[in-house]
Amino acid sequence: MIKKDKIKDLHYVVTGVLTADELQAAADKILEKYGADAKMPGFRKGHVPLTVLRQKYNTSAMADAVDKLMNADLEKYATDKKIRLAGAPRADLGKWEIGKDAEYTLEFDILPTLPAIDLDKITVTKKTTTLPESEVETAIENLRRARSVAEKQPAKYAAQKGDTAVIDFTGFLGDTEFEGGAAKMHHLVLGSGSFIPGFEDQIIGHKSGDEFDVNVKFPRDYHADNLAGKPARFAVKVHEVRKHILPELNDDFAKEIGQESVEKLREHIRNILNEQYENAAQTEMRNELLDALADKVKLELPETLVEQELQMAKNEHEHHHAHCDGKCDGDCKFDEKKERKDAERRVKLGLILAEWGTQNKVEVTRDDLQQAIWAEAARYPDPKQLFEFYNKNPNALTMLRGMIFERKALDEMLTHVKQKEKSVKPEELFKQSSVK
Repeated sequence: MIKKDKIKDLHYVVTGVLTADELQAAADKILEKYGADAKMPGFRKGHVPLTVLRQKYNTSAMADAVDKLMNADLEKYATDKKIRLAGAPRADLGKWEIGKDAEYTLEFDILPTLPAIDLDKITVTKKTTTLPESEVETAIENLRRARSVAEKQPAKYAAQKGDTAVIDFTGFLGDTEFEGGAAKMHHLVLGSGSFIPGFEDQIIGHKSGDEFDVNVKFPRDYHADNLAGKPARFAVKVHEVRKHILPELNDDFAKEIGQESVEKLREHIRNILNEQYENAAQTEMRNELLDALADKVKLELPETLVEQELQMAKNEHEHHHAHCDGKCDGDCKFDEKKERKDAERRVKLGLILAEWGTQNKVEVTRDDLQQAIWAEAARYPDPKQLFEFYNKNPNALTMLRGMIFERKALDEMLTHVKQKEKSVKPEELFKQSSVK
């Protein structure tokens, strides 16, 4: 039973006592449950005496009993006080010994109470735009290019952006060839951005038979630590250059894409692009509303959650900058002050969306989850792998559910705020296309 507490803002320290008798009674119940299926030499299954079970398993049963009784005390305390914990409590049993009363201390933070939010006093801007027909034509050209045939060009033909160059290359750091930096007869689409920045640009203008060096610098966040941020030289030989011959734009081509005619294909693409514009505009409004909530809603934050968020940011930073090896410039160092401020913002917004969404009965349906997984799976060469990942990782599925819940809560909030329309150029919608 909890005897006393010490409260400071959202931080609680409570102390209680578990008597030796109630601990042993709880431990005995655990032992009896275990004994129902226990097999021990000299006894029939399920008929091992409690005294024998105590001799062998009392220590572990007592540990489980302590946890069970402390949790029961804490649950009753939280119910009586009408509070909700922000995380698992930190427990301290001091120098307790089995057979004696256990005096314990539990330390924890609680979740704050969300104040009333006057959404009707918040105004966000809904950006609108007109889809340029040129974008429809560009999308069609991209479809034609995807179905193009790459034809080998004469030796005098100079490679252009969009062509495929068939090359050999060998990479060097200084005069030393590095592992994984060589290939033979590699087909490289110039302008695809599939190679290190600057590599493809230096192939453009060369012809079949040319041998030359390409000088580049690996990005600082390159996945291979031994190459990240370092200058490199590639010895390149061009075997041939292939020009992509596009299929004729006609109804037969449209049918290959699944549309009845060229006009139906244009209409289909127009609808997809307009949907992308609408999604981008919705994202902009979400970000604007998040900024307003972070600025206007006053909310005490559980330090436990802030520290957890900050630790995750530290772990991500260390992973991202592992190649620095202690030799970092200013961009590579972890800015504790800034990151803590960002962590506090994320915790605050997470609490607001969770509380407001729950109060307003926002739900994540099975269809919501399936649609999100299918959308993510579409980016994978083998979608089956993603479904297997979520089946084997319930925590990942829980995180996905939480992300969907927050987005739905935010979108529901947007139906309660004031919206003013603003006409913008299409490119403005995609300057910041991800939720903060």
